Amino acid sequence: MTNTQPRTTRRGFFWVGVDRVDVPGGTTAGGPMYVEWEAPAEPSRPYPIVLVHGGGGQGLDWLGTPDGRPGWSSFLVEEGYAVYVVDRPGHGRSPFHPEVLGRMGALFSYEIVSALLTNCADGPLAHPTAHLHTQWPGSGNPDDPSVLQFTAGSGPLLADTPAAHALERDRCAALLDEIGPAILVTTSLGCPMGWLTADARPSLVEAIVAIEPYGPPFREDPELGVSLDWGLTAAPMTFDPPAASADELLTAGPARTLPALAEVPIAIVTAEASIFVDASLATAAFLRQAGCRIDEIALADHGVHGNGHLMMLERNNREALEPILRWLDDAVGAEA
Repeated sequence: MTNTQPRTTRRGFFWVGVDRVDVPGGTTAGGPMYVEWEAPAEPSRPYPIVLVHGGGGQGLDWLGTPDGRPGWSSFLVEEGYAVYVVDRPGHGRSPFHPEVLGRMGALFSYEIVSALLTNCADGPLAHPTAHLHTQWPGSGNPDDPSVLQFTAGSGPLLADTPAAHALERDRCAALLDEIGPAILVTTSLGCPMGWLTADARPSLVEAIVAIEPYGPPFREDPELGVSLDWGLTAAPMTFDPPAASADELLTAGPARTLPALAEVPIAIVTAEASIFVDASLATAAFLRQAGCRIDEIALADHGVHGNGHLMMLERNNREALEPILRWLDDAVGAEA
């Protein structure tokens, strides 16, 4: 039977960064990045949005929720945006092999996801604002189906974080070289990709929305094997005055700015029931000191309550997106 319904969106996928590296037996792709896109038949917004997942997750985290509801990518397409959803190199559908990307790093367990990212208030790892967390779609316990579904999509981090961040910068820069100027929406451990891409391609980044960025600046996390030696990232960024090494950033002297990011509108988004609020606000302060224009979007200030770190997956995920949409209208324009 022929479908006579009008086609309202277009979609597809591709990889960027299909470099050649030598491996036993020949050559293979050296850490390509998978990109899935969807767009209205006639986008009405001036710039596309690139969605960058967090942690060891993957782009599917933007496509739907653990309990089967639509995700932010669908909502953004409905709002008239062309949307590009990426799997950071070595995650999701971006192939991982240790002979290409190095050894595996830390994994996320059901217990860690339950304790730090949901509304579970039990156990020694339970965070102090769990009682405010009312929007997680389940009990939050380690056997909660939503916890199991979300964690099942999480893989290992790359053990060499500076190399991983540098590769993410190169791949996202290559994506923008292909699609043109875009808005970057990043979250958690995916936020370094946004900072580094704006540093590398400032003319192609129209705005950054950072959902509770990994931090605070200069954080060292032995459990994850992540160290933000360059403040916001593990790979070098361009400071003024220049810093020849990360150690120079910690020495006394005039405050260093991030000139490439200075003209990029940046929003830092936080949720009232998240354990990562203070770290996110410290990142905002670091960026302001570095000469950046920062707006803070606290969901609770906009009447959106009960959310945690994974606001894009929670019961009110459409409501949680609304303050971001309003900010984007003000920052980059509402119509093409």
